[in-house]
Amino acid sequence: MSTPPFLDLPGTVRARRGATPRGEFAYLDAAPPDGLPTVGTALLVPGFTGGKEDFIALLDPLARRGYRTVALDQRGQYETAGPSDPAAYERAEAVADLWAVQDALLGGEPVHLVGHSYGGLVGRSAALDAPARLASLTLMSTGPAAVRATETPRLVMLEDALAAFSLQQVWDAMRQMDAEAGVLPPADPRIAAYMKARWLANAPAGLAAVARQLRTEPDRTDELARCVAEGLRVAVVSGTRDYAWPVPWQAETAARLGVPHTVVDGAAHSPNAERPEATAKVLADFWDAAAAVRG
Repeated sequence: MSTPPFLDLPGTVRARRGATPRGEFAYLDAAPPDGLPTVGTALLVPGFTGGKEDFIALLDPLARRGYRTVALDQRGQYETAGPSDPAAYERAEAVADLWAVQDALLGGEPVHLVGHSYGGLVGRSAALDAPARLASLTLMSTGPAAVRATETPRLVMLEDALAAFSLQQVWDAMRQMDAEAGVLPPADPRIAAYMKARWLANAPAGLAAVARQLRTEPDRTDELARCVAEGLRVAVVSGTRDYAWPVPWQAETAARLGVPHTVVDGAAHSPNAERPEATAKVLADFWDAAAAVRG
């Protein structure tokens, strides 16, 4: 999971809730400063166990490049409610949510869609569903199919735990495992409290459904390559290492798509939180180039 480097909103960012035909969504909304024209709109989709704050450090730099940038809690994540029915978290439902947000909250115009980790799988599915709705697609720290095999036992264990224990009990067990592995909690007590609150606010059915998807995702790279051939602008962005999808897998995905693969130095699975300034520049440069091609 991503750990945001801070929680205080920059002056260009507002926390909002918005109604759509598919329910109310919580999001962070960054607008260019006064006097700077808006050159495009971006929608940022977080990964498994994540939330909109995963992108908090990207929002002001992107706004200052002229982009209205919205970071979303998906259904069942943190401040966006989710039902207890596992079927509500199938991929088609997540894609339909993105289109509802785009139409109801973002004016319906094509957006630069960025998906981090599991959010990248959602973004890929959205592109395959309706590529004309997108100004571009960025796959960040996302692989071509299911996560690496060494992660599968952890996901299965989590699915089993969610079926038997409360979110508080699962959180306590995860923190104990971290302590035994020498993984320290965030030094900032506010961020540590946020991480716990975010976990406890998740919909258990959503966590279990996404865990299953992460270990069973098929390879749809060739399908996405056809969208690229028809004009969809796509980029692949990663850190220098990644526990979920090895960076060579991500590089191979980019090669199969025939699109750029940019490595953010000093970042691991979450360039958005670990190297936000550099990542924001990568994104805005790509969006500028995509807009120039669209002409």
